[in-house]
Amino acid sequence: MSRVRAIGASAAHFITRLVEDRRGVSAIEFALIAPLMILIYFGLTQICQIYMAERRTGHTAAMVADLVAQTETTKKVELERVFAIGQLIMRPFPQAPLNVRVTSVTVDANKVARVDWSHNRGAGLPPLTKKAVYSDLPAGLVDPGESLIVGETRYTYPSGLAKMMPKDIVLSRKYYLRPRTVNQVTCSDC
Repeated sequence: MSRVRAIGASAAHFITRLVEDRRGVSAIEFALIAPLMILIYFGLTQICQIYMAERRTGHTAAMVADLVAQTETTKKVELERVFAIGQLIMRPFPQAPLNVRVTSVTVDANKVARVDWSHNRGAGLPPLTKKAVYSDLPAGLVDPGESLIVGETRYTYPSGLAKMMPKDIVLSRKYYLRPRTVNQVTCSDC
């Protein structure tokens, strides 16, 4: 019996000592919290990258529309040069997912916006057909007889965290600018 008591007392002493020992608590807490903190860190990094890509996508759309709106006439070759500048704006992000389209739209006497010409780079934004109705124009932006240059971009952001965000994020922007020196910018070969 005394042997059983000794084993019981020894076990009780061991359990008491184990419960009171605090030497490994911080290591266990760190092991539990570390994966969550690492996930939050990489998630915030990814959000910052997406935000930067969104800003550059918007800047590209504004720049394309602005450069075209400053001209009186243009050609496809000149538009391709403007698109190349837009691709430089997207650096350090890959330029292949960038789609750009520039369109001249005029509102007729019936307040219907129609496409004068359109040119694009990338399959994500195909060119619009001439004289097609342009329905994306905000109401009251221009009066009948006036025209606008519409710069559009669409960028497919490749997710760095493919396991958590399996779909790519599509960023798109659209800018409307009036021609600066003429009533309507023309494109001779668009």
